[in-house]
This record gives sequence, C-alpha cells and structure tokens, in this order.
Amino acid sequence: MSSTADSEQTAIRLYDDEGDELMSSAVLGDHVTLLPEAPTTVDKAGRVRVLWGQQMLPDLLSNRYRAVICGVNDEDNSHGIIAQLVDLTPSSQWTAKGVTSFAKMFSESVTVHAANDKEPYILKYDLDSLLILAILKPKGQEHFTLNDLSRGFTTINKMLAGRRERQPVASVSFLGARSNRLVISDGDGREPSFEAVLRTMYEAGFRGDVYPAPQMWGVGHVGVFPSYPFPEGLDRMRAGSS
Repeated sequence: MSSTADSEQTAIRLYDDEGDELMSSAVLGDHVTLLPEAPTTVDKAGRVRVLWGQQMLPDLLSNRYRAVICGVNDEDNSHGIIAQLVDLTPSSQWTAKGVTSFAKMFSESVTVHAANDKEPYILKYDLDSLLILAILKPKGQEHFTLNDLSRGFTTINKMLAGRRERQPVASVSFLGARSNRLVISDGDGREPSFEAVLRTMYEAGFRGDVYPAPQMWGVGHVGVFPSYPFPEGLDRMRAGSS
C-alpha cells in the first residue's frame, strides 16, 4: 500500500461526515489560532491557564469554580460581569445595585479612616455557591492601571493561599471592560497587551484560569498559547534570533 493511502487511512478527522470541510477556518468568522506548547517537564512554579474560546459566565454559573476575580467600582457596575453573576446566581442575596452600594460605603469609609492607605482593597461578595473577589477601583481614578492590578492580585494571592475551599479560581482578563476598564498607567487611555496583563497576574502569584475578552476571539491571524508563561522561543524571536 502506498504512503498516500496510509496517510489517508490514518488522518485524524475532527467531525463526522463533511464537517471538517464545512468548518474550515478559511470560511469562519471570529476564531483563534491555538498554538501547542512545547513538550516540557512539569512546571513546579505553576502556570496561568488561558481559556480561549470558552464562555465565562456559563462556566461560573455551572459551578466549575469556587471563586472568581473581577473589578468593582463605587459608581456603576451594571455593565460588568459582577452584575450578571449576582442577578443570575439562584442562591445570591446580592443585587447589582447592592454591589455598588457596598463598594461606595466601603470606599467612603476608607477615605475617612485610611486616607493614606494606598493598597487596593478586595471586596468579598459571597453568593453561597461562588465567592466573588472584587478589586475595588481606587477612589478618584477613572480606570484601573497595571499597578492597581499588581497590588490587587498580590493581596488576592494571600487570600487564596492555603484556602482549598476557594479553589479552583478564575479571573476576567480586565480587557475590553465597560464598567471597570484597565489602561496603561501613562494616561493616554490605551489598554495594555494581554501579555502584560498575564505577566502582572503571574508575577503577583496568581496561578488560576483567565478568560480572554470575547473581543479577543477575532484575532485568528495571530497565534495564541493556552497558558502563561509563554514559550521562551517567543522572546528569542522578538530579539531577532532564529
């Protein structure tokens, strides 16, 4: 039997019938190009998993996670995922307005009693089936910065350490947000790269899952990796090495 016939017999098909042809990436809309990670030994330092193509809200509501990390502000959170979670979780005693009211009360209290405290505060919203760890946007700021994210995740890492009942944990990417937007700290209003966000989370000690923003599913022309840190080969290519 020829090698061509062998390859035809051993070729892996993803779908039944003509599904492979119908689902060709050339004719699809939004999609990602997922790159395999190089085979390696177990990473003892741990990794941040990136859940490309997965819907965060259904995963949270189906109890895949015990805790979730997101942002919260003291003005309006009606367009954030935190509002959807408290409204859609059957066991929740919170409402979207209650979430913002609690954040405002806490923020005003901090202004009075800890005006010089520059650490970001983490507000806990217990929905019984899910614990929301929300990074409170510093008072007087229009947006979150990477510095806020770094300090917030450092605190959250301490809150998660040794607490098995709070694992597994997932986080929003903080990109593409409407209620709690993340920008580069230089004040020009630009969002940081997804790599910069992942690096900030990782260096702060986070080792959970991150859900990319739906807007990021439309970058099929750029290869993406399923976890962070990214392969060393990426840095070598950026440095001009082969």
